[in-house]
Amino acid sequence: MKYFQVIYLKNGERHTIVIPSLHKIEAIKQFRNLSMGVFIDIKEIDEPIEYKFKNLIEQFNKYVMTRRVSLEPYIAVLRHLAIMLDAGLPVTVCLQDVVKSTENRQLKRIFEDILNQIESGISLTKAFLKYKYELGEISYAMVNLGEQTGTLSNAITKLADILQEILDNRVRLKKAIRYPLLTMIAMIAAFGFIIVNVVPEFQSLFKEYNTTLPYPTIVLLNIESFVRNYYQISLVLLLIITALTIFLYRKNEKFRYYFDMMILKVFILGKVIKLAMIGRFIYVFERLSDSGVPITDSLNTSIEIVENRYIKEKLSKIVIDIEEGRSLTQGFEDTKQFPSMIIQMIKAGETSGSLNIMLKKISKYYSDKYVNLVDNVSTMIEPILIFAIASFVLLLAAGIFLPMWSMADAVNGN
Repeated sequence: MKYFQVIYLKNGERHTIVIPSLHKIEAIKQFRNLSMGVFIDIKEIDEPIEYKFKNLIEQFNKYVMTRRVSLEPYIAVLRHLAIMLDAGLPVTVCLQDVVKSTENRQLKRIFEDILNQIESGISLTKAFLKYKYELGEISYAMVNLGEQTGTLSNAITKLADILQEILDNRVRLKKAIRYPLLTMIAMIAAFGFIIVNVVPEFQSLFKEYNTTLPYPTIVLLNIESFVRNYYQISLVLLLIITALTIFLYRKNEKFRYYFDMMILKVFILGKVIKLAMIGRFIYVFERLSDSGVPITDSLNTSIEIVENRYIKEKLSKIVIDIEEGRSLTQGFEDTKQFPSMIIQMIKAGETSGSLNIMLKKISKYYSDKYVNLVDNVSTMIEPILIFAIASFVLLLAAGIFLPMWSMADAVNGN
């Protein structure tokens, strides 16, 4: 896009206006269509500051509006919509009420556009297809199923239940890590305060008596020296590394794949993530299959909501195996992500024609295992926190009191 400054005459006075356009001739045509005055001259200029600011605002709004919707208000909207549809009200009336009652700006914009599309003759499934990223693959799949089977209210209720289960697991995990996280932050803050404010006071005292300092004290003094001299550089480097990691994680698929693979090896966290991703996959797969969605579509939709790229790539082998004519059991086995007990349950369900029953049992198994692990995260982390706190206290005590005892001995000897 180029910017042109047009000079024109109006009421005997010269005026200027900036017109964004691809070509000079097009800019002149735009000016004449405005009928603002007599054209005098036109010249190309750099992008004005107001346009730069406007473009930044537009890019920000585009980023905000194209992010995934927050689950909590979205679930409330879905339940509202399902109740009204179940009462026999037309879809347009239901959507009008949703648009009117919701306070979430992103959801209001999305459902307002969906309503406009339906009023222009487009189906609800096609309207949801436009917002497949924001609302999720599973939303499109369930709405499509509801329209095809004539049970739209039931399909939307099931969609709300699935999303509620995902949200509950996220909330449960946040509650579990809150105590260890706050403890670590408090410990780091206390250590930083002592290093910055307490250790320097003792350092001058140690120099005055010119005593031989023990190793813990030297460690404390070195840490204090590093913090005092290099904390600004360290913070900048930390911010750069964090920003670069976030950027690569969002933009580079290969980096994200290896990052997701490595995080699965982190103590406790890796196990929690794996159970959450696999459990989510099984739960959605079971609900979609039970609703009558074809198995390959159910698998593709279930895999799509798995956020860990490494696990997602492994689960994709199930679809590949089925498309190549292999059994579902073989597909699950080829992923190397499921224990032998789960493989045997899938095989039993597949051969006996009771796959949905087995999937429900597997879903419950993963749900119970995840809940048990998350509820015991604090207990599992406590030994690490106790060891860290003990090491912190021991280092401070040894670093401060050992030289004081040496100085006391030197004073008594004198």
